[in-house]
Amino acid sequence: MSATQPKIMIYGANGYTGNLIAHLAKEQKLNTVLAGRNANAVNQMGESLGFACQVFGLDNIDEVVNQLKDIALVIHCAGPFSATAKPMMQACLQSQTHYTDITGEISVFELAHSLSKQAKQANVILCPGVGFDVIPTDCLASQLKEKMPDATHLAMAFDSAGKMSPGTAKTSVEGLATGGKIRKDGKIIKVPLAYKSKKIDFGQGEKHAITIPWGDVATAYYSTGIPNVEIYLPISPGRAKQMKRMNWFRWIFKLGFVQNRLKQNMAKASKGPDDEQRKTLKTLLWGEARNAKGETITSRLETANGYELTAHGALLMAKHILDSKVDGGYYTPSLLAGNKIVHQITGSGETVFK
Repeated sequence: MSATQPKIMIYGANGYTGNLIAHLAKEQKLNTVLAGRNANAVNQMGESLGFACQVFGLDNIDEVVNQLKDIALVIHCAGPFSATAKPMMQACLQSQTHYTDITGEISVFELAHSLSKQAKQANVILCPGVGFDVIPTDCLASQLKEKMPDATHLAMAFDSAGKMSPGTAKTSVEGLATGGKIRKDGKIIKVPLAYKSKKIDFGQGEKHAITIPWGDVATAYYSTGIPNVEIYLPISPGRAKQMKRMNWFRWIFKLGFVQNRLKQNMAKASKGPDDEQRKTLKTLLWGEARNAKGETITSRLETANGYELTAHGALLMAKHILDSKVDGGYYTPSLLAGNKIVHQITGSGETVFK
């Protein structure tokens, strides 16, 4: 790597996904700084990979700004992002550091969008969701909009095998408390868990799927302008019924001690896919756009495993930001790098329409 290259900081580098991104950054010889609040874990990684390290938390904004003073871009990997995204975004705006993260949390996308004016004034790019959440689905949404410019409704789904990482597991626990979300007539609205279901064919036969509060409920609207958005995930009818029943006592999951206990248990049980699983398991995506006449167009796309895609996608987006002269502000991945960027990521095929 060259010291003259702009510095990229991976914050939360010692987490499951941060670790993957850090190792790939080493392969790509990027000028990388590893960071996080766990001194032992971060410093051990830095020594192993030959990267500089910085140890700090996100509680003191002035301290974070000081830590970012010579950093060109942050890849923020320390979730749950509902707690960590805001202070990191605020610090990036003050230090004039471009901000990216690997979130799929709707609230974080909405936060970044609300800070777009400040980002423009600071000439800082805010682009959350530069991993599997939400590069492939965001690109698919934009491609469908190109095929059907008068689309009024958008439905998308993904079928991904493999285990969750600890961070993803913790975020899923938070989702139990907040329930589902869809976008209706341009507005994000709360709905029950497993609000809707439908049969979806990812190319290997139909599967039963339910609505989930995926990040595209926020981002797809900004990328396409389509006012009605629903995101689906395959799940058995039996499990779907269980989730529907959870709506009766969902208030329990809002209790702090319940959240903490569930997060601890989920983190212990969720270690993420191993190397072999990441390299062999694929992710299948499906999308459908519909206009006011009832006409539809569907699409399918195959990508690498979500965590593998996230590692490659995060660095691809980072390099795009640093190499381009895009004005500051909030962006979705497709608005920032074009809706074909997903096809440049290792393991991704071409979109098929019908």
